[in-house]
Amino acid sequence: MNRTKRLLTATVAAAFAGLQSFAGNDLTMIVGTYTDQSTSEGIYVYRFNQESGKAEAVSSIKSGNPSFLIFNDNATRVYAVNEYDDERRGASAFSFDASKGTLSLINNQHCGTSATKHIKNMPGAAPCNIMAYSRHLVTSNYNGGDISVFPIREDGSIGAESQYLCMFKGNDVDAHIHCCRITPNHRYMIANDLGNDCIWRFDINNTDNALPNNTDNAFLSNAKEIYTAPKGTGPRHIVFNKKGDVAYLIGELDGSITVLGYNNGNMRELQRVQASLTKTAGSADIHISPDGKFVYASHRLKDEGVSIHAVDAKTGLLTNVGFQPTAAHPRNFAITPNGKYLLVACRDSNVIEVFRRDKLTGKLTNTHNDIKLGKPVCIQFANKNGGASN
Repeated sequence: MNRTKRLLTATVAAAFAGLQSFAGNDLTMIVGTYTDQSTSEGIYVYRFNQESGKAEAVSSIKSGNPSFLIFNDNATRVYAVNEYDDERRGASAFSFDASKGTLSLINNQHCGTSATKHIKNMPGAAPCNIMAYSRHLVTSNYNGGDISVFPIREDGSIGAESQYLCMFKGNDVDAHIHCCRITPNHRYMIANDLGNDCIWRFDINNTDNALPNNTDNAFLSNAKEIYTAPKGTGPRHIVFNKKGDVAYLIGELDGSITVLGYNNGNMRELQRVQASLTKTAGSADIHISPDGKFVYASHRLKDEGVSIHAVDAKTGLLTNVGFQPTAAHPRNFAITPNGKYLLVACRDSNVIEVFRRDKLTGKLTNTHNDIKLGKPVCIQFANKNGGASN
């Protein structure tokens, strides 16, 4: 091989190596939005480079108020709520082509269709959160004060609602279910009830051959209240540590974080800290850094920003270490798998802000690599191996 050919081969190899390196740090990111009174048309797909902190728009698909969405385990499907109070309320399934970065609608289903009676609101109204487990989808219906369960068919489509669970305690208190999570031991599902200031626990039917639409073999059963928060807390979102023995609960109405010890389906309060600067009545989301050393929480209305809390490695208790202001109305946020960046969906500023994260102090620095789109509210990553990252 002559010198010219050797130089050309080396140049191509170097360029290819550079592309491989860049691709290895590229994450697929999907964003859910509000489409009402917005420039948004639905769900957006981006490539986000977790080394440079920069995003590239790839595609979008129309969907009504997909305010919360998730990947399935291998990132071949996306499931989103359609957050409405009327007959449009429900959940939608999409297939995802990773090579093209595009979504295609599979089907959608309504929430609340199995209800025979209801105390105040429309059954299944305002689904605001969605969770997948085994062959089931679960929506948390905020204004309905209830929970809908759907089977996931073999082709990834959503079957008709198979269970409907109404969590009203009485006529004088409205339930507001904001999110459901599977416990670390996979024996139970818990549901945060903002209206009743509590956390519910349900037994899970983990039988592989369970028939989702067979009421004698239901996916969820035996509702039990396992934590009662102080009145006016407003339990919203919750996250477990990697060990699975501590959970962190964000209170929407008082801006608190409650540290809860978890053991075999039971919870006990270990600590309550004031996370927002004031009792903002608008705290939103909570996440743990990938290294487990910091907890972050977003706050809206009075305190527009993200609070930062150091985690004691032995006890799981928190120490407040900072507060990062953001654009207006920060909702859901996501941390890149490598822990380098934290992205915040700021609904009322029509922007996703990208913050660089100091892994030693936990503090955040605005990169000003803003991603502009109408009313962003939810961010999810698929990691470089194809699975869902958070």
